[in-house]
Order: sequence, then C-alpha cells, then structure tokens
Amino acid sequence: MRPTRERIDRRYSDERAEAVPWTDAEARLAAAEVAWIVTVRPDGRPHATPMVPVVHEGKVYFHTGSTEVKYDNLQANPHVLVLAGDTAWDRGLDVVVEGTAVPVTDDALLRRLAELYRGRWDGRWLLDVQNGAVDSERPDTQVVVFEVRPDKAYGHAKGDPFGQTNYRF
Repeated sequence: MRPTRERIDRRYSDERAEAVPWTDAEARLAAAEVAWIVTVRPDGRPHATPMVPVVHEGKVYFHTGSTEVKYDNLQANPHVLVLAGDTAWDRGLDVVVEGTAVPVTDDALLRRLAELYRGRWDGRWLLDVQNGAVDSERPDTQVVVFEVRPDKAYGHAKGDPFGQTNYRF
C-alpha cells in the first residue's frame, strides 16, 4: 500500500528538511528486529508490547496468542499504533503507523507470512499454517496473525536536519 499523500510537516521540521519517501519508512519498518504494537484496553488505557514485525506489500503483520492482553484488546478495539525506531537522538528514522488490525485467515497469505517469519526469527517460533489458521503448540491458545491496514503514518528523521513526514493512505 502506498500513501496517497506524503508531505513534510513544517511545524515539526527544520527549514532544510525534506520529506522522507515512504519507501524509506517502509524499509525501516521491515528492518526492525523489534517494533512496538500499541493497543487500547476496554477501559481506554493504552497497552504497549514488543513484537517482531513482518512487512509485506505495504502492510505490517504481527501475531499473538488468543490468551494475550493485546488479543483481548483487539477484540474490543482494532485501532493500533506500530512503532519502530531507536533511542538515538541525532540519527536514524523513527516510524509510526496508525491503522486497524484485522485477523488474517487467507491460507495463501498466511503461508507467505510464515515463510517471511522464518527469515525474521531465530528458529524458536515457526508458524505452521493449516486450513487458514496457524497451528498452536498449546491446546488452550489460538495463534492469530493480524494485518495492520494503515490510515496514516509519520516518519521522524533525526539528526541534521530534523524533520517529520506525514503519510496519508
């Protein structure tokens, strides 16, 4: 998915800053060993947890167990933030994606994502897909893969010059 609008936000950018192309922001997300997923609890409080993202065809994917807090939160409210960046002040690119998390049930897509995850993980968590679902090693837990469909995103370029790029989808 490509943004329909990509522009530098002058309110939060140095005069010399230029918009960061979405391809750079997407590459930053794809390269993140760990990103953060922020969900909303039923009482409105945020919940943040690390996850390993997979980026495929412009969307971010993650998975969770049906007994986890983020899964329960997504059942009540599918709106999420995905955050990738680092703690450096004067270098790098931080990316924020706002979107809606939707369960993936398409067998072919799940199989493709399982292949992509094999390249991301160190071998501890391999996804085994059967009939549009991910098999779980725990009988009391279903593993669900979510696709984040972006609404808007932000790229925060750090360093000289600092700049914020806004993306709308």
